[in-house]
Amino acid sequence: MGSDDGTRWCGFAPSAVGRRGRRLRRRRLAALLPAVVVAVASCAGVPHVSAPPAGEPGAAAPAAPAPAPAVDGLPGMPPVLDPRNIYSATAPTMFTDAAKAAKPLVYVPHTKSGDVWVIDPARLVVVARYELGGELQHVVPSYDMKTLYATDDITNKMTPFDPRTGEPRPNIPVQDPYNMYFTPDGRTAISVAEAQKRLVFYDPHTWQEQGDLPTPDCAGIDHADFTADGRTAVFSCEFAGRVAVVDVASRRLLRMIDMPVRNRTMGPQDVKLAPDGSVFYVADSEQNGLWVLDGAATKVLREIPTGHGAHGLYLSRDAKRMFVTNRHEGSISVLDAYTGAPITKWWIPGGSPDMGNVTPDGRQLWLSGRYDRAVYVIDTTDGRLIHTFRVGHGPHGLCVWPQPGRYSLGHTGITR
Repeated sequence: MGSDDGTRWCGFAPSAVGRRGRRLRRRRLAALLPAVVVAVASCAGVPHVSAPPAGEPGAAAPAAPAPAPAVDGLPGMPPVLDPRNIYSATAPTMFTDAAKAAKPLVYVPHTKSGDVWVIDPARLVVVARYELGGELQHVVPSYDMKTLYATDDITNKMTPFDPRTGEPRPNIPVQDPYNMYFTPDGRTAISVAEAQKRLVFYDPHTWQEQGDLPTPDCAGIDHADFTADGRTAVFSCEFAGRVAVVDVASRRLLRMIDMPVRNRTMGPQDVKLAPDGSVFYVADSEQNGLWVLDGAATKVLREIPTGHGAHGLYLSRDAKRMFVTNRHEGSISVLDAYTGAPITKWWIPGGSPDMGNVTPDGRQLWLSGRYDRAVYVIDTTDGRLIHTFRVGHGPHGLCVWPQPGRYSLGHTGITR
């Protein structure tokens, strides 16, 4: 655009401003100045302040989206750092001091053989086996990440593990702990008492019972997640084809939401909140896919088919992908975590991928093989099966530890 002498700017030369004397040039310069400013600004890539309406020729590009509003969180809950990604504090290097002190290990509880196997993920070897008895369902990280709990819903106990050593400590009596969650403010532990159809609340430090919430219409209550603000929890009802929505602060049942198809044998299972808090995903094993609830947990929006026996829901380390374990067909569906759009599917021939988590660096997905006494290690870049362990009978809620994040919501290591 420049002239030979370098005095032309975006098609405008100084000589074009005026040639009839200094006074005339000044008048014309004053008259032309707005146009010159606009032209130069446009040439420099600065949007025209009076650009044509969007959609018309020459219209400027849409403005960048406004910053997401701050989240009004549950009192005492650590603030949401990025409303567009509530998992933003779980990047590979973001460990608490307690997590940094933990020995990197994988814990595998077994429902049938009543033991916990401990695996060294670096060497890919089993390093310990602990006979604990009962029906061990999940290994659950505490809110402060200082303890891991192996939950046993048959003999009403939890066995704490010291993550610094990987060794168990004396049992703690807890009512029917099929699963365990912690409120986002860290004040309460929630035993998901599946057989008793209720939630039992405990002080997470003394393990004194604080009260309970009967959920008689939620048969098979088992998995959960919390809204972005931490004020509401959604619990799945596997044997009732619905979910229970609970107010966290008051411990009240707000409503029940029936799924469009109420599968009552092996229905709604794991629950996962999208990174931007816009929707909840609810796996339904009998429906062979996911139900999608709105982010406020008031209604079902749509259905996403994945595969036979959809069960566990896990996010990639950058929270852009969601891994859905289809345990009855031996596959893992990979979806866009924000939209639910399918990306690809990985297969484990003859396998039954169930529960687990990604490694701290996000490069591997570890899953229990519920029905074939196995543990799978999967490459999260291409779905390649890296290794298969032969373990005990009925491996279930496998825990990969430590995990990055500021606090744990429980289950197999949901951190935020």
